[in-house]
Amino acid sequence: MLLWEKVAYEMATWCNTSATLDIKYVRGRVKDEGLSFLTITLPTFGKDTQKCLDLGKVDRRLFQGFSWKIGLPKFLSGFLGLVFDPSTGVLLDRPNIDAIHSVRQLTLMYQKMLLPCTPERKRKAFDLFIQCEQDVRQSWTELDLSMRKEFERVSGVIFGPMFTRMDLAIRSGDILPKHGPGSVAEKYSSNEKYYRTSWTRRLEEVFPSGDFLVPNDRFWRDSAQLDILEPGSETPVRVVAVPKTLKTPRIIGIEPAAMQYAQQGLLAAYRESLRMDSVLSRMIGIDDQVPNQLLAQLGSGNGSLATLDLSEASDRVSNQHVRLLFRNHGSLRTAVDASRSRKADVPGYGVVRLAKFASMGSAICFPVEASVFLTLIFMGISRWLSTPVSRRMINSFDGQVRVYGDDIIVPVDSVEHVISVLEAFGYKVNRNKSFWTGKFRESCGKEYFDLHDISVVKVRRLFPHNARDAQAVISIVSLRNHFYKMGLWETVKWLDSVIERKIVYFPTVADTSPVLGRHSFLGYETQKMDPNLHSPLVKGYVVVGNPPVDELDGRGALVKFLLKKGLDPLDEGHLERSGRPQAVYTKLRWRSPF
Repeated sequence: MLLWEKVAYEMATWCNTSATLDIKYVRGRVKDEGLSFLTITLPTFGKDTQKCLDLGKVDRRLFQGFSWKIGLPKFLSGFLGLVFDPSTGVLLDRPNIDAIHSVRQLTLMYQKMLLPCTPERKRKAFDLFIQCEQDVRQSWTELDLSMRKEFERVSGVIFGPMFTRMDLAIRSGDILPKHGPGSVAEKYSSNEKYYRTSWTRRLEEVFPSGDFLVPNDRFWRDSAQLDILEPGSETPVRVVAVPKTLKTPRIIGIEPAAMQYAQQGLLAAYRESLRMDSVLSRMIGIDDQVPNQLLAQLGSGNGSLATLDLSEASDRVSNQHVRLLFRNHGSLRTAVDASRSRKADVPGYGVVRLAKFASMGSAICFPVEASVFLTLIFMGISRWLSTPVSRRMINSFDGQVRVYGDDIIVPVDSVEHVISVLEAFGYKVNRNKSFWTGKFRESCGKEYFDLHDISVVKVRRLFPHNARDAQAVISIVSLRNHFYKMGLWETVKWLDSVIERKIVYFPTVADTSPVLGRHSFLGYETQKMDPNLHSPLVKGYVVVGNPPVDELDGRGALVKFLLKKGLDPLDEGHLERSGRPQAVYTKLRWRSPF
């Protein structure tokens, strides 16, 4: 509450208004409703404000649970009155950008705190996971045959050359698998994955274990001892809930080690093939969100581009859609199918057969869903233009169409046609987070209004009790520095006093320094010089985390070495310790301030 009050007071000075009554109101609601008012109710208010910006007026059907004063909700009316006409609720011709930013900051600040959901909300999330499976099956049976054929043809036009390169790489044995940094369904440790003695029959047919698991012919006996699992004996995906918001958790699937190993190889081939296509590489994002953000900003200014968001996007990609996507590339289709898990272990439901292609957690879920969405987008554009999809048409939309996961950018005039095609294939367009009529746009974590960045600084964790609470210390220092860059100087001063009571040493450092310190546009401080390197040093806390003990030798160690890419050496001691640290700590050290 203290942080919310500080931000409210300061943002009120930005807008030359008062937040006194708003603070009093929030105090009362938090006293009665607890943290859920800040993490659930206020974010709903903020999302309703975004809808009104898109509609160009305040809709009285929104802002449920808040009282009204003529044309606006009473809560935050001092800010809202600078954006909408207080009597009619119509968006002003020149709304105050600082007021828009303030309303969003004050309502969405606590939206994504990393707090556990109640058991009831978790159970509901798993229920929705199963319901989504049923929806995916039903949408496929209801999909018109002509739409299926069109999808196959359009995907061939878009991805034909790219998928042909991947197909050739598979047939030539040029796929190099690897183990990712994350968990696997069998709960193997990081190095333990290289000891794996099981493979699947489906993988064996396209990625022979003798080539993918055994370093060379001297280890042929190890190859003979491998356990080749038949389809009915394969390890299922382990479905778990991880924190997202206090309202609902995020449901992900943890893949078996063998599947993840092959998927990483296909992901690398996808990246390489995409990079070689000069147009598609600018339409599909895998690692870089910035192009999506820049296009969203452009769309907020000239109104030419729309931002679309899909609900449960990954879970609604049917495996049948993916089979159509790769239908004309036999080796690629077989490889993708072999590396896809067919079953999932869902809490409360046991092992179920999957209709979806994959949940978040599969290494190829992200690029495959992007390929499906891009195909559907151009099917919609084809209907808008009444023109068959061709490479020439695709090239003409360079800089107007882009997909990053479920964040989609398309021309405004094509929106209704694109949404129609997406919904025909069973996808749900989240209209509350999709924008095309007003000047508000949102994509990949950035929000814009009329070219202005109005993105929100979000609180992720509760404040630390002491310096030993490493994750909370890291979080509050990051929060302070984000508020500093936003320009909330008084809030930053208050946060500095909070931090200094928890950690005594809190120097001013550059944002590239390993020291947990305050960032400043005025540079960094120097407390002494290194006697050997003659470079500046400051005393502060640094984050320390050791990989867990995880010894590896023999065949597994050789496999790990041979799978390494690039010129940089492996980490020192990687055969003794490996994986993500189970805990991180803060240690007081002398380190560089930059």
